[in-house]
Amino acid sequence: MFVLSNPKRDFIVHRSEPLNAEPPLDRLRAGFVTRTEDFYVRSHGALPDLDAATHKVRMTGKVTRTLEFTVGELKDGFMPRTITAVLQCAGNRRADMQQVEKTTGDPWAPGAIGNAEWTGVPLVDVLRAAGASEEKDLHVAFEAMDVAENEGAEDGPFGVSIPMGKAMSGDVLLTWAMNGNPLKSEHGAPLRIIVPGYAGVRSAKWLGEIRVQDKPSDAFQQAKDYLLFPPDMRKETQDPARGTTIYEMPLNAAICEPAAGAELKAGRTEVRGYAIATDRAITRVDVSSDGGRQWRQATIEDHGSARWSWTLWHLTLDLPVGEHELVVRAWDAAGQTQPARPDDVWNFKGYLSAAWHRVRVTVA
Repeated sequence: MFVLSNPKRDFIVHRSEPLNAEPPLDRLRAGFVTRTEDFYVRSHGALPDLDAATHKVRMTGKVTRTLEFTVGELKDGFMPRTITAVLQCAGNRRADMQQVEKTTGDPWAPGAIGNAEWTGVPLVDVLRAAGASEEKDLHVAFEAMDVAENEGAEDGPFGVSIPMGKAMSGDVLLTWAMNGNPLKSEHGAPLRIIVPGYAGVRSAKWLGEIRVQDKPSDAFQQAKDYLLFPPDMRKETQDPARGTTIYEMPLNAAICEPAAGAELKAGRTEVRGYAIATDRAITRVDVSSDGGRQWRQATIEDHGSARWSWTLWHLTLDLPVGEHELVVRAWDAAGQTQPARPDDVWNFKGYLSAAWHRVRVTVA
């Protein structure tokens, strides 16, 4: 059984082998930067046992020089960078979709997300050191050292890819540290990729090989799994040709406090949560205490201008005795907001669940 390097007390465990678990939402919302011990864990297979001092990552494909490097060699050979960025599972909030109709995948609540400080080397610097072609139609593929359990297909090495344009952005990091400390095993030690703004699946852990190639990865996760399918499709009729590859994540927001099902005292109640809009700013957050009929504007908290981070918000409501459905919706800089119902975005894999988040509470 997979054992966490630092046991995560009170986590919501969806599966223990491989481990998939998320924190209680009040702990997720405890700070702008999510504590490492409160960061969700998404695993596709058994944890590989890698030696940080000796493990080497290879860079191959459309390069003029094949490179091999350890973490120590990366640190010695390149200028490190730290960015603050959200990592979010494409299945975050899948449980809301499962209230509409059953989906595949674990029933994640809104806790399959976290905002951390990541330290490493910009991928673009290593690509250029290898003499990689920078043609726009190329892709950079990542093969990991874990063997993924692939539903409906043969198990194999975890693999994904990103377009060359994203790889060359400067914000994609070959990462060895999280929140100022070496990566924990469950978060990809000794080296992982961090792709800000993209679904967490693109931020491959336990890196083994990086390849510059002329097409997306043909690994199961890229070619068949992390796809957004139309609502008429089911597991039995899935056709990857009709799926859309999931890269960027949609506008989203969630209530972290109070918890669903909470019993509260009448009077002032602090409602707190997060919102995220990939590369756009969150400009407004609305909260309703009556299921979405009337709205009040929440206060957006100022935590600086970290481009790839989430936005935290809060609002004090005066709740009378009775049952209340608290609802949140966010607006971004393009004037876009979220769909009202999970029915509007349902798909059989339960990806990109971004409808209004609803929390029922009782006030006595």
